[in-house]
Amino acid sequence: MTAQPLSRVAAGLGTPPPRIVHLGLGAFHRAHQAWYTAQADDAVGWGIAAFTGRSPREAEALTAQECLYTVAARGADGDEVEVIGSIVEAHDGADLGTLRDLVARPEVAVVTLTVTEAGYRLLPDGAPDLDDAAMAADLAVLRARLGEPVTPLGRLVVALDARRRAGAGPIAVVPCDNVPGNGPWVRTGVLALAAAADDALAGWVEDHVSFVSTSVDRITPRRAAGDELLARGAGWIDGSPIVTEPFADWILSGEFPAGRPAWETAGARVVDDIEPFEHRKLWMLNGAHSVLASLGRLRGHATVADAIADAVCRELVEDVWDAAARHLPADVDAAAYRVALVERFANPRIVHRLDQIAADSSVKLAARIAPVARLELAAGGDALPAAAALGAWIGAVRRCAPVPDARERQLGDALLSTDPVRALVGVVDPDLASHPQFVAEVRIRAAALADVPTTVAP
Repeated sequence: MTAQPLSRVAAGLGTPPPRIVHLGLGAFHRAHQAWYTAQADDAVGWGIAAFTGRSPREAEALTAQECLYTVAARGADGDEVEVIGSIVEAHDGADLGTLRDLVARPEVAVVTLTVTEAGYRLLPDGAPDLDDAAMAADLAVLRARLGEPVTPLGRLVVALDARRRAGAGPIAVVPCDNVPGNGPWVRTGVLALAAAADDALAGWVEDHVSFVSTSVDRITPRRAAGDELLARGAGWIDGSPIVTEPFADWILSGEFPAGRPAWETAGARVVDDIEPFEHRKLWMLNGAHSVLASLGRLRGHATVADAIADAVCRELVEDVWDAAARHLPADVDAAAYRVALVERFANPRIVHRLDQIAADSSVKLAARIAPVARLELAAGGDALPAAAALGAWIGAVRRCAPVPDARERQLGDALLSTDPVRALVGVVDPDLASHPQFVAEVRIRAAALADVPTTVAP
């Protein structure tokens, strides 16, 4: 088959009007929210204008091919490639003029975000993290009304202000990152930033902006060499391909005052109570990922598939799942979910690198492991699986190649303290650090990993 450049005419795809603005144009968004939007029954009426985070490169690559790209769902036995046309504009995240213009249009109904947990630069209660230099600078910019914000939420606030001034009506903000209660959490942060700029803006946000909570799930590794060959095999030349797993899940809870795509026709679920589904995903899928990223790297593994095949890693994952299941309601069917997770993790054709997952571990563990530990301790248990998970993380911090972490300064201070184990636990969760028996268990497990070989036999 002769491959041809991607074009809307060749792919038989129209150009839907931009009614969704997205912040954080990356692989996961394109495999998940953009994919769901393209699959919806009313896709012809819902285009996405997407903005990058740190670099304009992805926007430039997509723009060069009419914002089309291929998604290859890579199963254990084969691939299914399709062209996605829901993104209709791709912009540099620093282009705030275009962002303001789009969000101020009455027909734009939804703003979605995928900026990673750390990218929101918020404390656990949703307040802006004043120790974060970029967030502190954005607050100063908003107060002085001089310059342009650089954080995702700072940019969102100035865009919402443009909508307010234009009288464009209500809008929904939909965070799609792995944070429990992400809708109310982001609402708190946005209101704080809006109040720094203008009390009237904060009042308008309270009255006109809904914040929708979501649980998102689709394993999407970073692009790897050879991914473009899948597109060529399907007849397309794609400079920005996506490879993901066949499984996809999206659960939403909240109001959409200006409308939304019919995502449920593509398999999404809209529920009244999202919390149990959030917990299932965070504690089981993401919690297991964090365990594998720590213990797997300590044992010399590079990918999730390699690590889950290691009996030592698998045992700790199962222990973490047992603890999580004790605190999940029956209607989320944790037993079936964990069976599916093993199959997904073991797929050798999805190359999900542990060093990618390990980034920002201190933030991720706070949402994925610490909540179950607190529940176990409150119920009179010993929280040994969580202690083992944190012990593995401390071992990885000490012995594995460094990975980026939003709390790098706090980690450095903790490592230099008189009690590094307790201090490192405190970086993840201060409440757990105040529990002597739990810290003692973490200390035992971290010490046991001190002599774990960094390579394993093939």
